[in-house]
Amino acid sequence: MPGGYVVGLTGGIGSGKSEVARAFAALGADTVDADDVAHALSQPDAAGHQAVVAAFGAQSLRPDGTLDRDWLRDRAFADAAFRGRLERTLHPLIAARIDDIISRWEGPYGILVVPLLIESGLDKRVARVLVVDCPEEMQVERVGARSGLAPATVRAIMATQKSREARRARADDIIDNSGSLADMHAQVGVLDRRYRDLAMQARETRQH
Repeated sequence: MPGGYVVGLTGGIGSGKSEVARAFAALGADTVDADDVAHALSQPDAAGHQAVVAAFGAQSLRPDGTLDRDWLRDRAFADAAFRGRLERTLHPLIAARIDDIISRWEGPYGILVVPLLIESGLDKRVARVLVVDCPEEMQVERVGARSGLAPATVRAIMATQKSREARRARADDIIDNSGSLADMHAQVGVLDRRYRDLAMQARETRQH
């Protein structure tokens, strides 16, 4: 992946990835969220929008011409083959856009937020994997409060992601986000210093 020192940030739905990314950004880290990139690419006339329509036809569209995200999400969660086809359609476009963004980063290090970092194989393209972790019951409660989704729906989404244990096993670093915002920010502060040191060491190694 072009650019500087990249930390891949991931975690289950409702774990608090976006809040953690904002905390790193407040300390001067560059950040990019794969979901934001996917959303931009899925706007009418964008490359992702055109690719999805080419792959799935008019049934993937709302009457106003925008992608029917609810239909795509429901089909993807219900049908692994459909989900795989959708991912093969969008992931190369998303990865290329992310590479372009990262190539223009100027901060000491950067945070790449990817909900399916491990599942997609993007974990192999980052320097470290940071997992935002909390108990599964807390994930269900947070998503329900945020999005109004029923617990069964949230658990169905969680079932399409790596298990909590698998994410923790793959992690180089873990933020426990089951406590207060102050607790989370304290952990981010410690990691910010660590990543700055690691990024400097990586730059020195490349120069020798």
